[in-house]
Amino acid sequence: MTKDSKHSDDVSLRQKYGSRLRFAREALGISQEALAEKAGLHRTYIGQVERGERNISIDNLERLADAVGEQLWEMLRP
Repeated sequence: MTKDSKHSDDVSLRQKYGSRLRFAREALGISQEALAEKAGLHRTYIGQVERGERNISIDNLERLADAVGEQLWEMLRP
């Protein structure tokens, strides 16, 4: 599927990951700043990931999944 053939209401994998990350972070009761510190990343980066604005590297996907105690493959499932 090309970018042009996607429907406007489709949610990207970046957005799905970001939503799952936000849900997991909130379930832990921690702030974006606390998650950033735990994962060794910047707070503004966490916000961008949660909003689906960042095309995140596989290394950072794994760091964030570990930081919220989730399996990376679960966070990436469609």
